[in-house]
Amino acid sequence: QFSTRVVSCRAAELRPEGGGEPVRGFQVVLEDTILFPEGGGQPDDRGLIGDVPVLRVTRRGPEAVHFVRAALEPGAEVLLSLDWERRFDHMQQHSGQHLITAIAEQMFGFKTTSWELGRQRSVIELDTPSMTAEQIEALERSVNEKIRERVPVMVRELAADDPEIETVRSRGLPDDHTGPVRVVDIEGIDSNMCCGTHVSNLSDLQVIKLLGTEKGKKNKTNLVFLAGNRVLKSIEQSHSTEKALTSLLKNGPGEHVEAVKRLQSSVKLLQKNNLNLLRDIAVLIARDFKSKPVQSQLFVLHRKEGDSEFMNIIANEIGTEETLLFLTVGDEKEAGLFLLAGPVEAVENLGPRVAELLGGKGAGKRGRFQGKAAQMSRRGEVQALLQEFISRQSPEA
Repeated sequence: QFSTRVVSCRAAELRPEGGGEPVRGFQVVLEDTILFPEGGGQPDDRGLIGDVPVLRVTRRGPEAVHFVRAALEPGAEVLLSLDWERRFDHMQQHSGQHLITAIAEQMFGFKTTSWELGRQRSVIELDTPSMTAEQIEALERSVNEKIRERVPVMVRELAADDPEIETVRSRGLPDDHTGPVRVVDIEGIDSNMCCGTHVSNLSDLQVIKLLGTEKGKKNKTNLVFLAGNRVLKSIEQSHSTEKALTSLLKNGPGEHVEAVKRLQSSVKLLQKNNLNLLRDIAVLIARDFKSKPVQSQLFVLHRKEGDSEFMNIIANEIGTEETLLFLTVGDEKEAGLFLLAGPVEAVENLGPRVAELLGGKGAGKRGRFQGKAAQMSRRGEVQALLQEFISRQSPEA
């Protein structure tokens, strides 16, 4: 907590991080603050001004601007309270990034070009096209050794014209920077220009877990990591998943992978058998229609289970020179697939109208028009449209 005074308060709007309508509120500047404004790859702090929640903290030149929903009186003395859990998490991730960055450069010459402290995981962009599994393992082992050595982390402030700044690792100062330059030192390991919040000793990081790499921008690699409490939370989540799988699969964690592989094989076999049965059913449906003494000019069929191949087999078996076919598959209350087949001119004329009625999209050629339908429940309207079309083509019908 920290006591300070309100310098200014003005009406403003805040756009939520996840999108949506802007939130109306106020931008408040204080004489000083313990809430970190977003910057340097690190998100902002949260907390309270009195009992008013701070929804965002941004930097405007040398000032920290706090966004709140309620107006605060300029000149009033207020008590700031920091969301410590969020702050400590950010401290662990940011100091973890400094450590990984320094050791990756020392061990392999991989320089860090940017980084992001995410909500679930953090990412360091390294200036290398790739990293081997052995390099990742060696890097993880080395950073955790430094944590166990309890190396101190210290903060210094240097004058902007201090020649020592030239020896400090940095990506440069912001254009609107004023005042002294802040340097974060990991004793004997790293010296880095930084505005963020950090632990005072590497032992506070507890542990670092490197989750692997992802392809980054051109010739760069994204290294994904967790530090401190995030590692514990990840283990807890994995353990919960493991317990659930143990219950479902009826075997121990060491056998889960093989059990899932067996299930996948069984599912693939069942799907193959199901497809073969559907093809047989399609052929029987078509033959039944063709065996009737008098064949209707319109054939309509809906089946919950099926796919495009099922419908096309029926169309192929029946033949579409004289008969107009309207076939659909899928749940009546959800999306599905449709096929309109028949004389080329009729299908070209009716296809787009059928798709429109079903709230879907489709395309066609050579007497076939098929696509996806969003409103399967409107099949009856399509059938009425087709019946009316046939009646107009054949008055005697």
